[in-house]
Amino acid sequence: MVIDRRSPVYVAGHRGLVGSAIWRRLEGDGFTHLIGATSAELDLRDRAATFAFLAEHRPAVVIDAAARVGGILANRDHPTEFLSENLRIQVNLMDAALEVRTRRLLFLGSSCIYPKFAAQPIHESSLLTGELEPTNDAYAIAKIAGIMQVQAVRRQYGLPWISAMPTNLYGPNDNFDLTSSHVLPALIRRFHDAKQADAPEVVLWGTGTPRREFLHVDDLADACLFLLENYDDPQTINVGVGEDVTIRELAELVARVVGYTGAIGNDLSKPDGTPRKLLEVSRLRALGWKPARDLERGVASTYAWYLEHLGGEA
Repeated sequence: MVIDRRSPVYVAGHRGLVGSAIWRRLEGDGFTHLIGATSAELDLRDRAATFAFLAEHRPAVVIDAAARVGGILANRDHPTEFLSENLRIQVNLMDAALEVRTRRLLFLGSSCIYPKFAAQPIHESSLLTGELEPTNDAYAIAKIAGIMQVQAVRRQYGLPWISAMPTNLYGPNDNFDLTSSHVLPALIRRFHDAKQADAPEVVLWGTGTPRREFLHVDDLADACLFLLENYDDPQTINVGVGEDVTIRELAELVARVVGYTGAIGNDLSKPDGTPRKLLEVSRLRALGWKPARDLERGVASTYAWYLEHLGGEA
């Protein structure tokens, strides 16, 4: 189902990590009618404003990359906001898209939707089969609700809406704030700062043994366009690389890329989070898609972006 490159396509959250990558990918592929609005221009938590915006623009395709996101600390300390704001954003957007009968919608979730102790690698069928990781269960519940809404619209109205579950993401436009960022950008920031300050040690949260999978956001953007043109199924589909590393291994890779030569310690009083979170990606591979970037090259390009935009000198 090739999408007409002249069709109006609304990318919700087009200034964020994911949305900006999707925007770049669509522009690069010749899409000429991209629609975006900053949070100041359109607050998706405002139901009336969201309905008015979609009624005005009537997009043929909606890509929902808008969300309140954060790392373990932010999710642990602000579960109310992570649940309430994400529910409102996606319900308003999908209800408004249904009102104007948007033909194609892609809802992006997160791998945290899966049970904390799901069998590894995690297959899409693991959804709703066990307890969630408590440090981000509020965010996960909101994203699960989004998947269910996509499935409900398919059943009731027959629209070919889909959802996809990316693994941990990183890349240009990431959040490098130490109190709200995810692990990879946080490590880039911390090792860079430690190098600049000639600090003798960088201390990791927890044991360093949890395993995580990391996908460059430009690869996710490529997968999103691929899925919009090649996937039509009520079941959500995983988007990942199929390989993972320990947090300790990740820290050592980041230190090597940044050029930090001090010690790497551990703060065992801090939580580890889920022990392992590797997505099973055979369904996506069978469709013919795989990522183009390996982790070290992706981290190096992300650090270069960080230096250019935020971090100053190497």
